[in-house]
Amino acid sequence: MEVIIQFSALVLAFGVSIIGHEIMHGAVAKHYGDDTAKNAGRLTINPIKHIDPFGSIIFPLLLFFSQKLAGVHDPIIFGWAKPVPVNMFKVIENGGYLAAVAVSLAGVTYNFFLALIASSVIGFFYPPTGIFSGIIFLFLYYSVLINVILAVFNLIPIPPLDGANALKFLSLEFGWSGIVRFYNKIEPYGMLLLLIILFTPIADYIFKPAFVLINWLLG
Repeated sequence: MEVIIQFSALVLAFGVSIIGHEIMHGAVAKHYGDDTAKNAGRLTINPIKHIDPFGSIIFPLLLFFSQKLAGVHDPIIFGWAKPVPVNMFKVIENGGYLAAVAVSLAGVTYNFFLALIASSVIGFFYPPTGIFSGIIFLFLYYSVLINVILAVFNLIPIPPLDGANALKFLSLEFGWSGIVRFYNKIEPYGMLLLLIILFTPIADYIFKPAFVLINWLLG
């Protein structure tokens, strides 16, 4: 029963985190006159519209059960939803490059905000006194962990992550042509660079700020 409660809370927190992240990209783009996400039916909270079979189901499940088998008491899952389609040309046409920066950082902003809200109310459910309060407590706990990790990960300035997109559009706004040329060159190798980071000790340094922030939010 404990594993079922833990897994249910984890899946719920994970879904709210990754789906909300993608919806916010589309919602901010709509604010700047781009209806691409709306027309594609991707501004809905219906999870079926956002689930990526591998990134939203298979990969997170593999992470969860591999950590459980390894004896990890509080496993953390990681993954992604299907990217919401955005027409950045339309966004830039209506709001300029800074609007494109806002769209790029919308998901990260949502994740940080959700982590802050969860950390603010989690104390009301501690210690848990029953199954329902236990699920709520774990949902809030995992919401802090998952959202901070997602936000910090997406801020890594390597394409195709949000941090790289924001920095590129910011460079276009201020005429930093060298940075724009650099990103144009490394863009085809972005996924390879991310894999190198994630599966080498470099990841420890990248995610250290995330765990510092998590410890601060959870007291």
